[in-house]
Amino acid sequence: MEALCRAYWYPLYAYVRRRGHAAPDAQDLTQGFFAKLLSSDGLSHLDRRKGRFRAFLLASLKHYLTNQWDHATAQKRGGGTETIALDAVSAENRYDLEPVDEFSPERLYERRWALTVIDQVLAALTQEYATLGNATLFTQLRPTLPGGTKAPKYADIAARTGMSEGAVKVAVHRLRQRFRRLLQEQIAATVAAPEDVEDEVRHLLKALT
Repeated sequence: MEALCRAYWYPLYAYVRRRGHAAPDAQDLTQGFFAKLLSSDGLSHLDRRKGRFRAFLLASLKHYLTNQWDHATAQKRGGGTETIALDAVSAENRYDLEPVDEFSPERLYERRWALTVIDQVLAALTQEYATLGNATLFTQLRPTLPGGTKAPKYADIAARTGMSEGAVKVAVHRLRQRFRRLLQEQIAATVAAPEDVEDEVRHLLKALT
């Protein structure tokens, strides 16, 4: 539970900021929320048989914010209870790059959640390819994956890598297969049942469009 919270704190922070809270307040509210969530009282409401962790966190955060009538009632930096350490500078640097008016708080949360999942998958892929001595190839193929920039043409990749277009096509296919497998594994830790994984994959990819 705590590991998942550490991995996915930024989408929650971005949601609070998009709700109109200033950066210091958003930091206090986000940490106060985690302090509540990681307490025995907060965990008692979590039933992994119902819903998905993504939806559970957002619903719980909305409930928490509703109960915070003013900043004075928010738990300052966790109030001495177990919480999640937030990198305030990193959080604001990331938030400053978000589109100003394009996304509602809910849509920004969904998009940031999806990108966080993909970032973790890409980090795993980067390590795998580096271990095999294929770091340069991965750099060339990475834009062909979801969440990347405009995918380059296979001919362009072939010219840069010295591979044939056919070999590039095979390499991209294998990369996408591995990407999807790692994505499924990542998502499996956040859903209640194995049969929910594919629905969650589709939901996250849709959030990126």
